[in-house]
Amino acid sequence: MNVQPLYDLSPVLHIMLMGVVVALGPLSWMWLRNPRAVPARRLQALTLAVLFLTFDLVLFGTFTRLTDSGLGCPDWPGCYGNASPSGAQVQIDKAQAEMPTGPVTHGKAWVEMIHRYLATGVGVLILTLAAGTWVLRRRGAAVSPWWPTATLAWVCLQGAFGAWTVTMKLFPAMVTLHLLAGLVLLALLCRQAVAYIHAQHGRARAAIAPATRGWLIAALALVWLQVALGGWVSTNYAVLACSDFPACHGSWWPAMDFRQGFELWRDLGKTGGGEHIGFEALTAIHYVHRLFAYLVFAVVALLTWRLYQVGALRSQARWIGVLGLWQLATGISNVLLGWPLLVAVAHTGGAAALIVVLTWALAESRSAVSAVSATSIDALERST
Repeated sequence: MNVQPLYDLSPVLHIMLMGVVVALGPLSWMWLRNPRAVPARRLQALTLAVLFLTFDLVLFGTFTRLTDSGLGCPDWPGCYGNASPSGAQVQIDKAQAEMPTGPVTHGKAWVEMIHRYLATGVGVLILTLAAGTWVLRRRGAAVSPWWPTATLAWVCLQGAFGAWTVTMKLFPAMVTLHLLAGLVLLALLCRQAVAYIHAQHGRARAAIAPATRGWLIAALALVWLQVALGGWVSTNYAVLACSDFPACHGSWWPAMDFRQGFELWRDLGKTGGGEHIGFEALTAIHYVHRLFAYLVFAVVALLTWRLYQVGALRSQARWIGVLGLWQLATGISNVLLGWPLLVAVAHTGGAAALIVVLTWALAESRSAVSAVSATSIDALERST
């Protein structure tokens, strides 16, 4: 019996070519929209475009996982050693005949491969950003090439996480790391976009009170932790472990197994010992995420109020407040509506957007000089 190897690099050149084709669209758009712009302005426009496309890629990755298409092609980087599912019709037909609703179907294979094509295209665009920034630096431009270089290294690591997600058969820890790595990529691109805007317009970062900046850093750290908990809920299919709200199974403290639930290195649906994971463990995964959400929402609400006092950061404050409410609404809807696909994708999208906006606010601000009195800092915040 022939067994398909987990890694088959024979179609890698064709997939890389597909990534170049995907990348040509945004590159052409950027060139046509900025025909006479200086190179730095083009890189700024391209960075914003890549940020937008990476956000879309995160959403499509969520769609891929939630439609159980993550193993639509059980090998990497192609599909049964082919560059597209069209060349793997025989193998997919056989797998679909054996399991009509299983992980391998024609539809799921196409969803998985489109996700890989888009990811490769984003990688080509990030490579272009890094190369373009180094060229500008050598010409004497006041741009730092290290952020794009770090982003290029990170997207390579993200590609490895994507490969391991498939070859390790949706190992929960790896799927969660793949999601988090995608959001780190968004944060890196957001940081670059803000830096380009500052350099282009000669704008300084807003000076805010150290306490306000401390709340901003704390909120960002808590949101990252909450996203990790949410990813753990989703990858373990624990969203419906509690189907009522605000209580769970009619109790404010339901029966939970934290040891099983937060045993990180294990297969999907199994304990570290190979047994089936218990329902009380899924309840613990779900309920910890829910309880932590209350803390995060309170901190985000306080941060929204504090940032709104800073004139230069009111736009970010509004976005943070709206996205906090969005996350609360979509999180509750996932439970009460039975985890519908659209709401689940919207919930992940809200988390990604919140990471971007908090990173944006952090990159746009700096702590005021400690020697300045608290009264002077308050006056400075109201005036900026």
